[in-house]
Amino acid sequence: MYKRQVTLFLLILAGFVLLIAGADFIVKSSVAMANKLKIPPLIVGLTVVAFGTSAPEFVVSLTSALEGAEGLVLGNVVGSNTANILLILGSSALIFPIYVNRRAFFRDYGFLLLVTLVFVCFALTGVFVFWMGIVMLLMLAAFIVLNYLSATNKAGGEYVSAWDHKSWPFVIVAAVLGLAAIVYGADLLVDGAVGIAKALGVSEEIIGLTVIAVGTSLPELATSCVAAWRKQSDLAVGNVLGSNIWNIVFIMGAAAAVTDVEVPAQFVRYDMWVMLAATLLLLLPVWRRAYIGRIYGALFVICYLAYLTSQVLIARGLF
Repeated sequence: MYKRQVTLFLLILAGFVLLIAGADFIVKSSVAMANKLKIPPLIVGLTVVAFGTSAPEFVVSLTSALEGAEGLVLGNVVGSNTANILLILGSSALIFPIYVNRRAFFRDYGFLLLVTLVFVCFALTGVFVFWMGIVMLLMLAAFIVLNYLSATNKAGGEYVSAWDHKSWPFVIVAAVLGLAAIVYGADLLVDGAVGIAKALGVSEEIIGLTVIAVGTSLPELATSCVAAWRKQSDLAVGNVLGSNIWNIVFIMGAAAAVTDVEVPAQFVRYDMWVMLAATLLLLLPVWRRAYIGRIYGALFVICYLAYLTSQVLIARGLF
């Protein structure tokens, strides 16, 4: 038993190391790509980086859907989106205030709010079915096209990467290695964390909303925090907005297109409304001052800790 626990903790530690290293590679290579292509880093964050950092959620959710573990599928998407805003952007803002391009932010935030509302409406029916998955995948296609059209009309070069002088093959290989590191690191961390959670007798829904959601969101956390540390705010914000959009329209869309996904009562009663509230809360600091300062960062993190506390109370039947 002791050896098993040590092994699980070593998996978690290895996952963290890979996530941090991979995130550093992703930030450097993605900004270098943006500068070489002369497009804003925000666009790269919304597409390439967001897709890469959403890969753990996709793998976990699709596997869970095929195995009939609906609680893990929805818990992963809802929990990850909540964590992305409250924990990840909050932590990033605590490291360094996040300044936002209001015009770009409101365009992409508007799309995120739209797909979140569509997700809520679909969830209220009690089951995600094939046609709902197709609708969400079509929304993903529209999102990619809109970002492509936006990128062709804007200049890049807003940030400087240490790899700007590197060749295209180097930057591409670095990006692939970075994505591989964060995906594999997240896999190791989730395996270790789920093993510990199961040993404590935690339910499937709670595991999905907390352990797996946070674990699969660690690539976004690592990438956004490193971007904030390097004062590349657009990449940090774009990564979170893009990841939340991809989580809903790509991950949930693909899962629903493959098999029907029933919605547990807890999500309809509580968790998806927390996700929607977190999405609306993100609008407040940007609407007022066009940046997310440390005060709001602290508020976001406190809200997330309160949410985790509520999950503990739910698990114990006290909430």
